[in-house]
Amino acid sequence: MNLITKQKKSQQIAELSEKFSKSKAVILTEYKGLTVSELASLRNALREVGAEYKVVKNTLGSIAVKGTPVESAMDLFVGPTGIAFGFEDAIAVAKKVLGYAAQNEKLKVKSGIIEGRLCSIDEIKAMSKLPSRPVLLGMLAGAMQAPASKLACALNATLVQFAYALEALKNKRANG
Repeated sequence: MNLITKQKKSQQIAELSEKFSKSKAVILTEYKGLTVSELASLRNALREVGAEYKVVKNTLGSIAVKGTPVESAMDLFVGPTGIAFGFEDAIAVAKKVLGYAAQNEKLKVKSGIIEGRLCSIDEIKAMSKLPSRPVLLGMLAGAMQAPASKLACALNATLVQFAYALEALKNKRANG
C-alpha cells in the first residue's frame, strides 16, 4: 500500500471519528441496490434536518468508532453500510431515515445509536413517533407552568372572595 493511500485512509478515519463524536444520532443502514439518484434524494432529505448520509468501508468505519460514543456499534459494520449522522435533532433524523426506508424498500435500517445508546430498530421506530425536541420542550414548559398558574388563580380567587366579604361586612355595619 502506498503512502498516499495510507494518508487518505487515515484522514477518512479521523473525519469519521469526529462525526461519530459530534453526532446525537447515528443510524446505520444497508443501502444495497440504491441508485446514485436515490442516495442523493436521501442525502437531500437528511440535509433538511441538519444531518448527512455517508457510505463507508466497513474496515474504516469499525476503526473510526473506537474511542467514540458509538463504539458499541463496531460489530454492525457488515455488508454495504451507509451511515446517517444527525448533529442536531436525533428524532428528526430517525423520522427521515425511517420515512425514506418505508418509501424505498432497498434501504434497510440495521441499528442506531441515539444520544450514545445503542438502539434496536424497534426502539428507533418508537422514538421516531415522538414529537420533535422543540415540541417536547414546549410540552414540558407547559406542564411545569400549569401548577403555578393554577395556584395564582386560586390565590386570586381567595383574595377576591375576601374582598367581597369585607365589602359585605362594611355595608352591613353601615346599614346596621
